[in-house]
Amino acid sequence: MSRGDVNSTSDVAAVKRQKLSNGNHNERRERRTSRIFAPFRTVGLVSSTAVPFTSLPLGKTTFQITTSVGRCLHTYDLLKGLNLIFLTRPQTPADITSTFAWKDRVFAAWGGEATGSHLGVWVFKRGKKVGELEIPRDLAEPIRQIAIFGSWIVGSGSTRIEVWKSTTYEHYTTLTPTASKNDTQAGILSGGICNMPTFLNKLFVGKRDGSVDIWNLSTGKLIYTVLPPNSLSGVVTALEPTPALSLLAIARADGSIVLHDVRTDKTILNINAKASQSSIITSMSFRTGGLGAGDDGSKAGIMATSGTGNGDVTFWDLNDGARIRGVLRGAHNPPTSPHSGDSGGINKIEFLPGQDVMVTSGLDNCLKSWIFDSNSLSATPRILHSRCGHAAPVTRLSFVPSNSDGADTGGKWLMSAGRDQSLWGWSLRRDGQSTELSQGNVRKKAKKLGLLGKNLETANLTTLEDLKAPEITSMACSLNRDGGMGASSGGGPVWTNTSSKKGPAVASESNATGWESVVTGHRGDKYARTWFWGRKKAGRWAFETGDSTEVTSVTVTSCGTFTLVGSAGGSISMFNLQSGIHRQKFPLSLTPAQARKAKVSLTASDGVSTGGPRKFAIGEGRHKKAVTGLMVDGLNRTVISCGLDGKIKFWDFQTGCLQDEIDWFPMTAIISSQYHGPSDLIALSCDDLSIRVVDTETKKLVRELWGCLGQISDFCFSNDGRWIVATSMDSVIRVWDLPTGHLINAVRLESPCTALAFSDTGEFLATSHADSVGINIWNNRTLFTHVPTRLIQEGEVTPAIAPTSSSESSQGLIDAAFDEDPSEEDDQDSSYNAIAMIDQLSLDMLTLSLVPKSRWQTLLHLDTIRQRNKPKAPPKAPEKAPFFLPALEGAKPPQPQPTEDQTQATVAERSRITKMDRTAAASTFTTTLQTSSQSGDYIAFIEHLKTLSPSAADIEIRSLNTDELTGFVSALTHRLRQNRDYELVQAWMSVFLRIQGENVPGNAGLREALVEWREWQASEGKRLGDLVGFCGGVVGFLRSGRT
Repeated sequence: MSRGDVNSTSDVAAVKRQKLSNGNHNERRERRTSRIFAPFRTVGLVSSTAVPFTSLPLGKTTFQITTSVGRCLHTYDLLKGLNLIFLTRPQTPADITSTFAWKDRVFAAWGGEATGSHLGVWVFKRGKKVGELEIPRDLAEPIRQIAIFGSWIVGSGSTRIEVWKSTTYEHYTTLTPTASKNDTQAGILSGGICNMPTFLNKLFVGKRDGSVDIWNLSTGKLIYTVLPPNSLSGVVTALEPTPALSLLAIARADGSIVLHDVRTDKTILNINAKASQSSIITSMSFRTGGLGAGDDGSKAGIMATSGTGNGDVTFWDLNDGARIRGVLRGAHNPPTSPHSGDSGGINKIEFLPGQDVMVTSGLDNCLKSWIFDSNSLSATPRILHSRCGHAAPVTRLSFVPSNSDGADTGGKWLMSAGRDQSLWGWSLRRDGQSTELSQGNVRKKAKKLGLLGKNLETANLTTLEDLKAPEITSMACSLNRDGGMGASSGGGPVWTNTSSKKGPAVASESNATGWESVVTGHRGDKYARTWFWGRKKAGRWAFETGDSTEVTSVTVTSCGTFTLVGSAGGSISMFNLQSGIHRQKFPLSLTPAQARKAKVSLTASDGVSTGGPRKFAIGEGRHKKAVTGLMVDGLNRTVISCGLDGKIKFWDFQTGCLQDEIDWFPMTAIISSQYHGPSDLIALSCDDLSIRVVDTETKKLVRELWGCLGQISDFCFSNDGRWIVATSMDSVIRVWDLPTGHLINAVRLESPCTALAFSDTGEFLATSHADSVGINIWNNRTLFTHVPTRLIQEGEVTPAIAPTSSSESSQGLIDAAFDEDPSEEDDQDSSYNAIAMIDQLSLDMLTLSLVPKSRWQTLLHLDTIRQRNKPKAPPKAPEKAPFFLPALEGAKPPQPQPTEDQTQATVAERSRITKMDRTAAASTFTTTLQTSSQSGDYIAFIEHLKTLSPSAADIEIRSLNTDELTGFVSALTHRLRQNRDYELVQAWMSVFLRIQGENVPGNAGLREALVEWREWQASEGKRLGDLVGFCGGVVGFLRSGRT
């Protein structure tokens, strides 16, 4: 490429490209959000993409590590234990493809993945966007790697390299490698670019034919090509300059690593890493601390290599011909299958300059720092800090309930289980407290079995996942007997079969400290496992199902002492969490003699109808298919189970006998269930795409909720039991209002929701999705605003934007509640608005006022409040000023304070003058009362009285003349007849009788008005009592067992 070509390229790209963020924001404004839930944030994302991290030294004390989580960057501080310090805003319009940290800025390339899609490079500083690079108009491929050195910014794609000026962000030139005549793939870049110290303006570019081009960025010319050793070397997979000048490390697809002297074009060292490392090397780094190599670790020359095919890091001693110094096995989770990098492997390793610290990131959504101990002869480092999350999509969610002592844990902790066979606890208040519940020392077991060193390409594939518990399909929790961090774990192995332990001895150990509080069921496994929530580790017990089939459902009693396990074969077993002993079966197991007796009893009762509820024999009622739901009431009296056989069964907790059942077979099968204890309701999702709600007291079906157009993935009650929130495979989250049975909200998301959970405090809704390893948190708007419960149609389903990691489109709880969406005015039809404006629905209904409760309560206790607020001592005169402060000119001497007798006399005089002058200047209160008494219409007077403050109302009642007392009582009687403002009328009358009670005996008209008031009061009280009694009787009859 000539210099003239460089200039022409720069001229073409001289026009600055318009920003794309505005269009993205406009699109977001056009899309409507949920009326009930507002996006808040996303938790669980650390390094969830294949984009490698980038590091930046911050002075001489710490480093900042930046990772990509899709369209946002996370920056962590190494000195603070990898604490999250920055989130970039705004989000990029498309997924980030590469990053690079330089000085105090982070450059992020985004977009270009799809044909014709937009792309760009944005510049962030401390989480805020401060600029963007000028993009050539003809660039149509994503930028896979960024390098910055000197005055150049370089971005590498698959066929071309873009160069910008680092001072102005202007595009400088485009470098296009030429293809060879015999190999059409020679011109396609492998993505590896770097610069070497002392090589001014030189860029080293790895290519797919195994060669390395050397370009001069200033002239835009190719000056040299380093050829591969042979034609079978494969593509260049990684480039890394060594601490030694002029030496470049080149890794190729055949597993070879070459240390090449670029000045002399000679190979100094050739390492065959394929024999020791099965994965293709994609990342290399050199230790610059001057230690680690040699027999005693006192020499320099350590190189670390890794790849995405496994989770190992290999350390090479480059002295004396290169040898393996050590291997860090299982630094990150390996892929779940051969040649798969979607959920495991390492995408970058880096020794921090001048430090004995190494940082790694993997495709398992983890970022880790490792440290080499100076006093240790070990060649491998130990873990220093780590920030991790789920490596696969989340499948189960559950908020941790509050315990009985009222500790402030409700809504703070969220449990999640994913396809990566892990169980996590997430803190919604502080991210640093989030952690994975330990399953024991899995890596130590793998090392003993030799599994960590096995080749992923062998026929008998064995990974770390084989030593973990299978994927969690159900979980339950109760913290009432959780021992916290001080709970005794017994000191033995985790998840032992209960038959191998002696119950009383183990029970005595945990009696004082508490025991396990979480129970989980696993896919394809016949054991239900226990967990210590307080200690965040695996528990002691593994409970086997009664028929040795797969666990399909679990539950824990509210007291935290017992757990029930349901199986795919229909058995239900109860275990004691403290001792691990099996306590009960549902139904109760029969001896041979009991079985013969039960058979004779059933034969004798055939054809005999008693006309009452059916009575079940001992041992009768086992589910014929898988048990899909288990629930226990709050008093441990009744066990409720449901299954694929379409039956809901009610068992006696103590005896294990069946008490009653609801049979929906063959109409439908029950897939899952949820229980809301305070309202005694159970909700059941069925295979006919409906959700049915049953009252456990009456054992009657009370609601059928329809509308889901796909299989129901998950559903839950709201914290108060008023709503049911459900998600289905049609990517829609629906909310039903149980009192009315209306579908009140439905939003469509971009990907199907796999699980959801509602917090006990009602603040948050948590959702997980099929295409993400993060967990979305939504705010509940209804905590601070009213949401109409009118029925919406399926056509009113609105698209919604899910929460993001950067919280850019999110809202705080209060902001979300008071955010006025103009589109919501269309949702509230005129009929709803008309009803909202009616003060009284019916004349026969006793109606309260809209006046705040505090106003009339203050009026009732105004004397008490005044006495409480009365000063304890009279105000004191100011002390004499110091001599050095000048006196104010014209200052008057302090006046003597009036005594208490003088004050009372002044008040009495003013009151007397006021009463004498009332006829001259009557108040609005008096004028309105007189007018209303003459016309007989007291509405204007009552409305004016409602607007007065407690103090003003008290003064007006005290100031009533003798002629006005009868009119005031008549006004209250008139309002009582209308059945309106009931509590206000009672408060006004109570204050009136307390203040003006002494005037009643001497005023005949007032006595008659009070008699009329008393008659209406008694009549209304009797009518209301009769109605309440009738309703109570009807409800008691309906809830009785006779129906």
